[in-house]
Amino acid sequence: MRLATILTPGEGTPAVAILLENGAALPIAGLAQIAGWPVAEAMGRLSLAELLAADPELTPFREALAGAEDSAVQSAAIPARSFRFGPPIARPGKIVGVGYNYLEHIREQGLETPVRPVLFSMFANAVTGPSEPIRHPAGTHALDLEAELAVVIGRETSRIAPELALQCVAGYSAANDVTARDWQGQARALRPGEKGDGQWLRAKGSDTFLPLGPVLVTADELGDGRGLAVRSWVTRAADGPKAKPFQMQDGNTSDLLFGVAELISIISAEVTLDPGDVIVTGTPSGVGVFREPQLFLRPGDLVAVEVERIGRLTNPVTDTDGKAPKGSPAARFLAL
Repeated sequence: MRLATILTPGEGTPAVAILLENGAALPIAGLAQIAGWPVAEAMGRLSLAELLAADPELTPFREALAGAEDSAVQSAAIPARSFRFGPPIARPGKIVGVGYNYLEHIREQGLETPVRPVLFSMFANAVTGPSEPIRHPAGTHALDLEAELAVVIGRETSRIAPELALQCVAGYSAANDVTARDWQGQARALRPGEKGDGQWLRAKGSDTFLPLGPVLVTADELGDGRGLAVRSWVTRAADGPKAKPFQMQDGNTSDLLFGVAELISIISAEVTLDPGDVIVTGTPSGVGVFREPQLFLRPGDLVAVEVERIGRLTNPVTDTDGKAPKGSPAARFLAL
């Protein structure tokens, strides 16, 4: 099942919807009305995290969709041209990031293979949705991208064994773990005299630094999350009006050092995970800081990350006021 948080013109509240094969979105409230549930209106106000907390398997919705007449479903559905995507989980209670988790990414840095995952935290302020701007802070000169597989937790999880951990996964999404490399303290990004922050909170947790989406694909479709291509592209404003997407990353989750089940087990040993919490599992090789020459994001660029079988997440890069240089790829995208 493919689930999304959608926004439609004139509606102030985002709505959870099931994506149909034709690209249309069936709001949960619409499905509830088809099924004749008396709580249909109230259900339409629930977030995806709240729905998962009530039933991680979303069993009533699966059964209602299976039993609904196709004509009723199509009548209640919203055409693809009439909505846009928000982040599937807009306000995660916890976001846990994983560093140095792809073997090729470790090799490109010349690092030793970690014996435990490198974990860091982000807050909900970092989350933004598909098509929304990534705001380039004025204080960084080394803004970078990181295409990642995101894991959404479906049930409360504490001290769980690896062989049981996948039972706690509601589904998967795509994420862009945007990183200010100079703030992070990455030596290759520092100018003479710079030291960085010495920790990653600002470098990875600033506003809009975690685009998430476009959809959540439930775990029954993607299993343990292995074997999925993870890619990224940048269309650079500096390349002029004929700029084309330049591929940055081309990895696969089969290269993960610590898989999804192992990560959940290790994290939950001390940190209880709740429905709607998000784990971003690391990025493959090809990021801008380790390229020759280096390639960092600038206002006006257009960034896309993609996880196979989930979808593509595209975001314009703007200045801190949400503006992009006239005629740039980002400006053209925002005008669509």
